[in-house]
Amino acid sequence: MNKHEKMYLEIANNGNALIEFFNLPNQDPVALSKKLFRLEFKAHRLAEDYCNGKIETSEWEGISDKMLSSLEKIIGKKNMNKVFINGDPRGYALKIDDKYKGKMHKAGIVRDFGGYGIIAPDFRE
Repeated sequence: MNKHEKMYLEIANNGNALIEFFNLPNQDPVALSKKLFRLEFKAHRLAEDYCNGKIETSEWEGISDKMLSSLEKIIGKKNMNKVFINGDPRGYALKIDDKYKGKMHKAGIVRDFGGYGIIAPDFRE
Protein backbone atom coordinates (compact mmCIF):
# COMPACT_ATOMS: atom_id res chain seq x y z
CA MET A 1 0.00 0.00 0.00
CA ASN A 2 1.47 3.37 -0.98
CA LYS A 3 1.21 6.62 1.03
CA HIS A 4 -1.76 7.90 -0.97
CA GLU A 5 -3.75 4.68 -0.48
CA LYS A 6 -2.88 4.64 3.23
CA MET A 7 -4.05 8.24 3.60
CA TYR A 8 -7.39 7.49 1.90
CA LEU A 9 -7.88 4.43 4.10
CA GLU A 10 -7.34 6.61 7.19
CA ILE A 11 -9.74 9.24 5.81
CA ALA A 12 -12.39 6.56 5.18
CA ASN A 13 -11.84 5.07 8.65
CA ASN A 14 -12.24 8.51 10.21
CA GLY A 15 -15.45 9.06 8.24
CA ASN A 16 -16.82 5.70 9.36
CA ALA A 17 -15.96 6.51 12.99
CA LEU A 18 -17.78 9.85 12.70
CA ILE A 19 -20.78 8.16 11.09
CA GLU A 20 -20.97 5.75 14.01
CA PHE A 21 -20.34 8.37 16.70
CA PHE A 22 -22.82 10.94 15.35
CA ASN A 23 -25.26 8.30 14.01
CA LEU A 24 -25.20 9.64 10.45
CA PRO A 25 -26.72 6.99 8.19
CA ASN A 26 -26.36 7.07 4.40
CA GLN A 27 -23.12 9.05 4.34
CA ASP A 28 -20.07 8.56 2.16
CA PRO A 29 -17.27 8.42 4.78
CA VAL A 30 -14.63 10.00 2.52
CA ALA A 31 -16.93 12.83 1.41
CA LEU A 32 -17.94 13.44 5.05
CA SER A 33 -14.30 13.57 6.19
CA LYS A 34 -13.37 15.93 3.37
CA LYS A 35 -16.24 18.33 4.14
CA LEU A 36 -15.27 18.40 7.78
CA PHE A 37 -11.58 18.84 6.98
CA ARG A 38 -12.35 21.92 4.86
CA LEU A 39 -14.33 23.36 7.78
CA GLU A 40 -11.50 22.45 10.17
CA PHE A 41 -9.02 24.32 7.98
CA LYS A 42 -11.19 27.46 8.07
CA ALA A 43 -11.81 27.19 11.83
CA HIS A 44 -8.10 26.72 12.53
CA ARG A 45 -7.23 29.77 10.44
CA LEU A 46 -9.87 31.72 12.38
CA ALA A 47 -8.28 30.66 15.68
CA GLU A 48 -4.86 31.78 14.40
CA ASP A 49 -6.24 35.16 13.32
CA TYR A 50 -7.91 35.64 16.71
CA CYS A 51 -4.79 34.64 18.62
CA ASN A 52 -2.60 36.93 16.50
CA GLY A 53 -4.93 39.89 17.05
CA LYS A 54 -6.04 40.11 13.42
CA ILE A 55 -9.69 39.91 14.52
CA GLU A 56 -11.50 41.04 17.67
CA THR A 57 -13.62 38.94 20.02
CA SER A 58 -16.91 40.04 18.46
CA GLU A 59 -15.68 39.04 15.00
CA TRP A 60 -14.41 35.70 16.36
CA GLU A 61 -17.80 35.01 17.92
CA GLY A 62 -19.74 35.92 14.78
CA ILE A 63 -17.59 33.85 12.43
CA SER A 64 -17.33 30.87 14.79
CA ASP A 65 -21.14 30.88 15.16
CA LYS A 66 -21.43 30.67 11.36
CA MET A 67 -18.95 27.79 11.35
CA LEU A 68 -20.96 25.99 14.00
CA SER A 69 -24.04 26.46 11.80
CA SER A 70 -22.12 24.88 8.92
CA LEU A 71 -21.08 22.04 11.20
CA GLU A 72 -24.69 21.57 12.29
CA LYS A 73 -25.74 21.11 8.66
CA ILE A 74 -23.23 18.29 8.37
CA ILE A 75 -23.64 16.43 11.68
CA GLY A 76 -27.19 17.43 12.64
CA LYS A 77 -28.65 19.58 15.40
CA LYS A 78 -28.92 16.64 17.80
CA ASN A 79 -25.10 16.32 17.87
CA MET A 80 -24.20 19.95 18.44
CA ASN A 81 -24.07 19.60 22.22
CA LYS A 82 -21.12 17.22 21.74
CA VAL A 83 -18.87 19.57 19.76
CA PHE A 84 -17.10 22.91 20.06
CA ILE A 85 -14.61 25.13 18.28
CA ASN A 86 -11.29 25.32 20.07
CA GLY A 87 -9.84 28.84 19.99
CA ASP A 88 -6.28 27.67 20.67
CA PRO A 89 -4.45 27.56 17.32
CA ARG A 90 -1.85 25.09 18.62
CA GLY A 91 -4.20 22.18 17.98
CA TYR A 92 -7.24 21.19 16.00
CA ALA A 93 -10.21 23.55 16.02
CA LEU A 94 -13.22 21.24 15.65
CA LYS A 95 -13.43 18.98 18.66
CA ILE A 96 -15.71 16.61 20.53
CA ASP A 97 -16.15 17.15 24.26
CA ASP A 98 -14.08 14.78 26.40
CA LYS A 99 -17.13 13.66 28.38
CA TYR A 100 -17.86 11.33 25.44
CA LYS A 101 -14.56 9.41 25.82
CA GLY A 102 -16.15 5.98 26.00
CA LYS A 103 -18.32 6.51 22.96
CA MET A 104 -15.39 8.05 21.05
CA HIS A 105 -13.17 5.11 21.90
CA LYS A 106 -15.82 2.62 20.80
CA ALA A 107 -16.33 4.42 17.47
CA GLY A 108 -12.60 4.85 16.86
CA ILE A 109 -12.49 8.66 16.97
CA VAL A 110 -8.97 10.12 17.01
CA ARG A 111 -8.32 12.00 20.26
CA ASP A 112 -5.77 14.57 21.37
CA PHE A 113 -3.67 14.40 24.55
CA GLY A 114 -6.43 16.17 26.49
CA GLY A 115 -8.94 13.45 25.60
CA TYR A 116 -10.95 15.61 23.23
CA GLY A 117 -12.11 14.05 19.99
CA ILE A 118 -10.62 15.43 16.79
CA ILE A 119 -13.36 15.71 14.18
CA ALA A 120 -11.14 16.25 11.16
CA PRO A 121 -7.55 15.13 11.68
CA ASP A 122 -4.96 15.77 8.98
CA PHE A 123 -3.76 12.45 7.55
CA ARG A 124 -1.27 14.02 5.14
CA GLU A 125 2.35 13.27 5.94
